[in-house]
Formats: sequence, C-alpha cells, structure tokens
Amino acid sequence: MSMFCYQCQEVAKGTACEVSGVCGKNPEVSNLQDLLIYTVKGISEIVIKGNLNVKDLGEVNEMVLDSIFKTITNANFDPEAIVEQIKKNIIARDKLAKKVNVELSQAATFKVDMDDSKAYLAFAETIGILATQNEDVRSLRELITYGIKGYAAYTHHALNLGKEDFDLYAFTYEAMAATLDDSLTADDLVALTLKTGEYGVKAMAILDGANTERFGNPELSKVNIGVKGNPAILISGHDLNDMEQLLEQTKGTGVDVYTHSEMLPANYYPKFKQYENLVGNYGNAWWKQKEEFATFNGPILFTTNCIVPPKDGSESRIFTTGSSGYPGSKHITADENGIKDFSEIIAMAKTLPAPTEIETGEIVGGFAHAQVFALADKIVDAVKTGAIKKFFVMAGCDGRMKGRDYYTEFAKELPKDTVILTAGCAKYRYNKLPLGDIGGIPRVLDAGQCNDSYSLAIIALKLKEIFELNDINELPIAYNIAWYEQKAVIVLLALLSLGVKNIHLGPTLPAFLSPNVAKILIETFGIAGIGSVQDDIELFLG
Repeated sequence: MSMFCYQCQEVAKGTACEVSGVCGKNPEVSNLQDLLIYTVKGISEIVIKGNLNVKDLGEVNEMVLDSIFKTITNANFDPEAIVEQIKKNIIARDKLAKKVNVELSQAATFKVDMDDSKAYLAFAETIGILATQNEDVRSLRELITYGIKGYAAYTHHALNLGKEDFDLYAFTYEAMAATLDDSLTADDLVALTLKTGEYGVKAMAILDGANTERFGNPELSKVNIGVKGNPAILISGHDLNDMEQLLEQTKGTGVDVYTHSEMLPANYYPKFKQYENLVGNYGNAWWKQKEEFATFNGPILFTTNCIVPPKDGSESRIFTTGSSGYPGSKHITADENGIKDFSEIIAMAKTLPAPTEIETGEIVGGFAHAQVFALADKIVDAVKTGAIKKFFVMAGCDGRMKGRDYYTEFAKELPKDTVILTAGCAKYRYNKLPLGDIGGIPRVLDAGQCNDSYSLAIIALKLKEIFELNDINELPIAYNIAWYEQKAVIVLLALLSLGVKNIHLGPTLPAFLSPNVAKILIETFGIAGIGSVQDDIELFLG
C-alpha cells in the first residue's frame, strides 16, 4: 500500500484509504502528515519525560497546535507547507531535548536529511499508523489522537482570539506522549480516551468564551440565502478572527461577503451583524463546493478545514490562511501583529462577476446556549405540558455518502412534537425543510457549527438542573449524531465524558475502532450505529 489512513468516515471500502485518500489527499501528503504527527509525539515525550513547564515553552505550544490542526481531514493538501512544519518541529524538538537528561524514543531522536524531501517520505513510511501492531492498542491510540486533533482545532481558534489555557497544552503533551508508551495497557488507554473527552469539554468552553466575549452571544437570526448584485468574496472555515478582519477590510469597498457552509454561524453573532457588507450565506454543506464555487464566480477564502480539491482550475480563485493549504492557491499569513492582508482577494473580487443566485429565502439559526436559556421558561412549559415530547440531538458532520439521506428522512419523519438540536454541517441535511415550530419554538434549533457543540452539552446540563434530575440520561433527549472527521470525534468523547449514553453514530461506525474497542464502547456507553429511519424512530421514542 502507498498510504494508510482511516481517520474520516468516508474511508475507501469502509476500512482504510491505501492508494489515495477519498478526501483528495495523495500518498505523499498522507505520509508527510503521519510524520508531522510523529514529530509532535516526539516533542510531547520530551516535555512529559523532562517535566518541562508548558508556560516556558513559548511558541512551541502554538506550533504544536498548528501542526496537529494541519493534519485534520480536508485542512491542508500542500506537501511543501507540511515539510516546512516538520522542519520547524524537528528544530524545536532538538532544542528542547538539550534541556533534559532522560531516555527518549525514536520519535524524539530520529534524524533525517533536512534538505532531502525523499528522506522524509522514506522515513514516514516506517512510522505510520500500522507501526503499532496490536490492533486494539492501535485503535485506542488513534481514537485518542483523533480526539486531540479536534481538541487542538478548538484550542487553536481560541488562541487566535487571545485566549489560552496552559492546562490544555499540558494535556495535549500528555496524551500525545502516551501514544508512544508501550507500557500502557488497553485499560489505561480507555481511561485516557475519557480524559481526552473531559479536556475536550474544557477546550470547547474556552473557545465559546473567546467567541462570545469578542463577538457577543449568538442570537436568533434569519440569514439571507439569496444574492445581491455586487462582486463578492465567499469565506469558509471556522476562524472568526479571520472573518472579522475580512469584514473590516471589505467595508466600503463595494465588495460583499458571503459565508459558506462552516462559516454560517458568523451570521448569528451581534458583532458581525453590524457589517452591512456581510449579506448572507451562499450554498450548502462543504462537499457541494465544486458546483457552488463555480456559480459563486468570486474568490473564496478558506480559514480552516473542509477544502475539496478543485479540478476545474478554480484553485486560482482559492485563498487559504491559518492551518489550511492547497497547492497552487495563495496562502495568506499574518504579520507580527496578527494582521492579515486580504487586499489581493478584494482586488480579485472587483474583477469578477457577482454571484449567480442558486436559491432564495432565509434560514433560521443562532440557538447557542444563551439564546436557548432566554427561551428556557417557554421550553420547560412546553415539555411539562407535553407540547414537546422529546429533543433529538442531530449534531455532527455532513458528507457525500448516499446513506446520509437517512438524516433528511429522519428529520422529516420525526413526530411534530419533537425538536431537533443541532450543531455542525449535518444540519444542511434538514435545515431548509419546512418543519415548522411548536408554540413559536422552531423545531430545528441550530447552535452553529461543530465548534459550537459546547452549547448542546450546556443546554442538556441546564435542563438536567431545571428538572432536578440525577442523571443526564433521564432527560427526554436522544442522540443521533452524524460524523465525518476528527472534530466530531472530540464531540463524541466530550459527550461520553459527561456521562451521556446510548448515542447512535452514523452513517457508519468509525473504521479505526477495532472489534474489541467497539465492543467496549457498545457495552460501556451503549454506542450504536443507525438502522432504518422508522425502526430508529420507534426505538428512540420507546
């Protein structure tokens, strides 16, 4: 095989991508990403074994987060950018190693010719996922690693807004170093998996605080999905700091800004509503971007993951920033003050036609925890009177697999006395359906993207408190979650750490779960896959 990757839901044949990635990454990129993660593990081992204080590590903390983020599915396809990051990590690793006097593993000591790209690839082939021979240990190590990938993304976003928690850095090093420790048993790794979920909640909390402190609490919003006649820029990804800078720089230029897919929740924040040049959302879930980018006509800015490799030459209109990257696309970096110059994107927009309208109307969102708490009395009364019989958490990701039509049909077939709580691009399967409301409460309460999943946890905990329940599983809430990539993995682990049980996960269970690890999750937490729409609804409703 030329590569081995099974970190996302759409892996080839449901087992692993071994020739090329379904996501679009080639073997070179896949293997370099494995090596990049390996360097992070080496740095982590030095920090943990050397008992180094994370507060003294300076730029290394941010570098580690950025490195991990670069390996998330659909984030960075640029081999040159990944090689440069590997070089930086090795240099930083070797400096740290000089500060300690302990025995270190290969990850913390290996040497390669820094100027020979083939040397990187040759070494990468020896340290990939399959280097861990025990299937169950490998499965748990990867589950932890993928949880950390999602957790690192949230932590990186918070850092971009000036918020950090050194305990989060410390756990990152602890978890990544543990994946090198052959003395740890499967039971040890299961415990570490749950601990990863606990820190995932903390990462989500600090990001939620960073977002709301800077931009205000998301509020009930009607978002335009039509177009205006001005030239425009389409922005995707999850980084709200980039969003703010783009809106500031396009203000008064005659260039409009539309969100796409991952960036939709920006429309819910009070701060962004002040910008007249933010005119709405264009299009649907990330995987439809090829046709939607063609009709948008203008330039596209990716701030994070969810890039689909273009095949029509549109990469000349694609710009990347942060941890994202794509060969042939311009990458924009920040200056020493954190400012990014988007003037080239703005200039390009002025030379291109306005977006072609593909739909009209509005979609409703903005139901993060503060907005739901504002409706708490109304919601509690609806539950007590029986107007609302059950909540369905349908968070997570969307994707290309035909089987994901299940989630559209599931939403359509739910009884009209049920409410959907969602966060993530899974909502694009049903957020434009005419599902109505219950006494003025929309039947789809959209909290935002996967970055906003913290709201779903906080809402559940608040309802537990209001109804004076002892167990979160006593709530009239069912969990039917779609997953695709690693940020959905950390959301799952976060829910497990909070004690949530009987989560259904689809459209398929992760390929990286070995039969024994899957058995542990099923027996301990009641994790299950999905069945038919009617059977699952009957099961959930008892």
